[in-house]
Amino acid sequence: MVTDAWRIAASVLDPEVPALTIEDLGVLRAVEVDGAHVAVTITPTYSGCPAMDVIREDLVLALGAAGYSDVDVRLVLSPAWTTDWMTDAGKRKLTAFGIAPPTGRASAGPIRVQLGVKCPQCGSLDTREISRFGSTSCKALWECRACLEPFDHFRAH
Repeated sequence: MVTDAWRIAASVLDPEVPALTIEDLGVLRAVEVDGAHVAVTITPTYSGCPAMDVIREDLVLALGAAGYSDVDVRLVLSPAWTTDWMTDAGKRKLTAFGIAPPTGRASAGPIRVQLGVKCPQCGSLDTREISRFGSTSCKALWECRACLEPFDHFRAH
């Protein structure tokens, strides 16, 4: 039953980047089943993420439609979400959606110097950051000097 409930919860889409499921994004942390009761644990990409209310409602609807009458969605802030939790499939989906995925790892260690972000449209590394913040606070706005297209970059954090 846990596998079935996990599969259903994992299919819920991120409302800000609907090309990704909450599993792709690494937001889905745990699913526990006790009879008709399901407890789902999610971690927001940041503490003020406005998508959490929609994700919570979508989880209740999806699991309720599958017969789970008692769904509890728990929001856990610690440990803090990191782009290291994104799946490789999620990163590929981001690129296909026109968003440059995070590069490198956000884990503790030396501070990385970011020299360029690969354009998700043409693959060029001749890009530049236009704004530290993009369409959501998880993303930065970049521009490709080769194809002249602007694009979002999902920042590693």
